[in-house]
Amino acid sequence: MTSASPGSSRLITTVDALRTALAESTDLLRFTLGGTVDEETAADAEADGVPREFLNFCRVLDGASCGPSVQLFGLEEAEEHQFYCGPVVDSPLPLSPEKLFCVGMINEAPVFLDRAGGGVLGAPEEGGDWVDAERFEQLAPGLEAFFLERLAIPEYARLAGIDDELVEYDDWLKLLRRAGLAG
Repeated sequence: MTSASPGSSRLITTVDALRTALAESTDLLRFTLGGTVDEETAADAEADGVPREFLNFCRVLDGASCGPSVQLFGLEEAEEHQFYCGPVVDSPLPLSPEKLFCVGMINEAPVFLDRAGGGVLGAPEEGGDWVDAERFEQLAPGLEAFFLERLAIPEYARLAGIDDELVEYDDWLKLLRRAGLAG
């Protein structure tokens, strides 16, 4: 059971179900789910400018590798990917480390947490073309909602761009099914 944390009971219940299913699934990759961030590590990271919403999420789940095309970073990996927040020459996107915090990747394009509003943002373009997008799309109102409503559900396959022929081979979808989160 996940220890007390700022995460909602729905997030904690979902992560516990995923961890239980992963522990019982010897055929799935162990690194699919991260651990948790302790209070001291979270306090140090917050002092270094890491957004509290991201740290609250990491207290429950410190990253998730949802297959080759979708990843939600843990704290350590997120800190290594903040270069995506910096301005890019000729990009119309409002990139700024003061406004954004990179929390993951979808199809080789970064996913950001809006430091002011808490929403999860992504560019509509995929891969290396993401910097040419005219604007960001809001993917979810917050990080917890992004995980619960976009990654911990069967519709994750659409987000990840998995075609019908490869669905049965995706470890994240297998884990979702075994955790009772997908049919």
